[in-house]
Amino acid sequence: MATTASAIASTEGSELSSLSQNINNAADISVIVIYFVVVMAVGVWAMVKTNRSTVGGFFLAGRAMTWWPMGASLFASNIGSGHFVGLAGTGAASGIAVTAFESHSFLLLLILGWFFVPIYIKAGVTTMPEYLRKRFGGKRLQIYLSVLSLFTCVALSISANIFSGAIFIKLAFGLDLYLAIFILLAITAVFTITGGLASVIYTDTLQAIIMIVGSFILMVFAFIEVGGYENFTEKYMSAIPSVVEGDNLTINPRCYMPQADSFHIFRDAVTGDIPWPGTAFGMVITALYYWCTNQVIVQRCLCGKNMSHVKAACIACGYLKLLPLFFMVMPGMISRILYTDMVACVVPSECVKQCGVDVGCTNYAYPTLVLKLMPMGLRGLMLSAMLASLMSSLTSIFNSASTLFTMDLYTKMRKKASERELLIAGRLFVSVLIVTSILWVPIVEVSQGGQLVHYTESISSYLGPPIAAVFLLAIFCKRVNEQGAFWGLMVGLVMGLIRMIAEFSYGTGSCLAASSCPKIICGVHYLYYAIILFSVSALAMLGVSFLTNPIPDVHLYRLCWTLRNSKEERIDLDAEENEEKGADDGREGGQTEKPHGCLKRTCDLFCGLQNAEHKLTKEEEEALKKQLEDTSEDPFWRTVVNTNVIVLLAVAVFFYGYFA
Repeated sequence: MATTASAIASTEGSELSSLSQNINNAADISVIVIYFVVVMAVGVWAMVKTNRSTVGGFFLAGRAMTWWPMGASLFASNIGSGHFVGLAGTGAASGIAVTAFESHSFLLLLILGWFFVPIYIKAGVTTMPEYLRKRFGGKRLQIYLSVLSLFTCVALSISANIFSGAIFIKLAFGLDLYLAIFILLAITAVFTITGGLASVIYTDTLQAIIMIVGSFILMVFAFIEVGGYENFTEKYMSAIPSVVEGDNLTINPRCYMPQADSFHIFRDAVTGDIPWPGTAFGMVITALYYWCTNQVIVQRCLCGKNMSHVKAACIACGYLKLLPLFFMVMPGMISRILYTDMVACVVPSECVKQCGVDVGCTNYAYPTLVLKLMPMGLRGLMLSAMLASLMSSLTSIFNSASTLFTMDLYTKMRKKASERELLIAGRLFVSVLIVTSILWVPIVEVSQGGQLVHYTESISSYLGPPIAAVFLLAIFCKRVNEQGAFWGLMVGLVMGLIRMIAEFSYGTGSCLAASSCPKIICGVHYLYYAIILFSVSALAMLGVSFLTNPIPDVHLYRLCWTLRNSKEERIDLDAEENEEKGADDGREGGQTEKPHGCLKRTCDLFCGLQNAEHKLTKEEEEALKKQLEDTSEDPFWRTVVNTNVIVLLAVAVFFYGYFA
């Protein structure tokens, strides 16, 4: 590693600095400055326009969002700079199969909008752990899911986006890695800490537009440069690096030769790098975990004006999720054609010379394409698109993580905390996330042979399937109880941690050097492991549940699918705790705020912590609660969204029929 570090220092003055000089011009810098000014203006407008002084207003935008900003926010929250770097990099290395991780999402988005969100809304929850508490009772499921979700925020979402965004910053400006990270995180944290979910969604909408426009322009330039689609498919298969020997290594041709099935989504079940059973079943399980139980995603749907808007947002995002193949994966493959020796390097010393990383340079495929292919001005637009994807993902994750910490963990430590204290705690927690995530970045850089997508998807495959199983059974099988859910999650957690810790300890290996991890633990592809993990966890949940007492229906009204339309009054399993909380709120409600100084009032106004002008009566609170839990739809708009589902499914069938 010392050799690698010294090589990085020596090459940054040549390869990387030569790229950074390209961005030091008035046109590019002007576009980037304009981008930041516009985004900050939109964020400030959203902060002033929306109510941030209540938990519901800050964390759920008051359930007043329409379909188009929600759909854009779903897409922008999901598509981070990690997608541009990771999808393009894996596409450059092995072809289009990686696009299935994205295109599968259209189906899960429909399941989210039509089956999961109605239950979440009827349950009246703000967070996913809160739903488990209502559905099963007790505190251990809620606390477990909260802690695990916060860990995955650090290990997956935040650190992967920080790492991939830093690649762009390092290439474009030649800044120190951690200085670039600090600047970006400072800006994104300001939006999250001050603005709340509404501010995040409005800025996400702007950034989604910038991402789509910028990546479309780059795709056009890339295909023009390579000579069209037919030339692209032909030239990719012959994109072989000139240096394939060295460092006293005997390198297998499969490490640097394009795969014969590079243009197929479904690949061999045994020898394929992404085997078709894993694509057909394993990806669906990890996608179920991400799209239907992930706080970042579900929180956007919970803020919809009504169910028709929620469903329309899911459809809009479903269409957008078919674009990464053309906007990210194929440009990454074209980058391999144009810059073969760098992007497809295989000899470690050559990779260090090209990009400063000995495990491979595929993660640099997209940034290199941007900086070498785009003309001045448009290059600034594309870098703005990368910054947009990074910032939109981070602001979304920060907001959702602070929601989880505040509503599910802090309230357990401080049962009598006022609403003002909860809002401050949620904002302060963001700074803890930032520090922890930065410390995790070095692990991301060297995992899974330097391919970012395989790193993120493998971690999801080890931690996500038990969560997917518990939510699926919670909604569709009312017989599952708290004991079954808990012990099923524990079985899944142990199995997942064994595999994940083994990979961290032994390393994931690369094409040049296989990992020394025992085959019995690491010999199964991570997508197959996801299928096994999901099945074992679900069977454990069902087995323990059928051996113990069921939960009476009176506690399950509107919490599971078969009882979703019940009009009966539900007695929550956590009713006693809620009564205590209500009593505490009542005691605090009578307290009067001491007058604040001018500086304090300004700070409160900036953070949306000013006192409410009007305290709701009990009748008004009941009416507001009923509105927030309403899932009714206008018949006309229900027909419109259902028709659009059929159209989206037809488009998806054609998509898979052509590329599978």
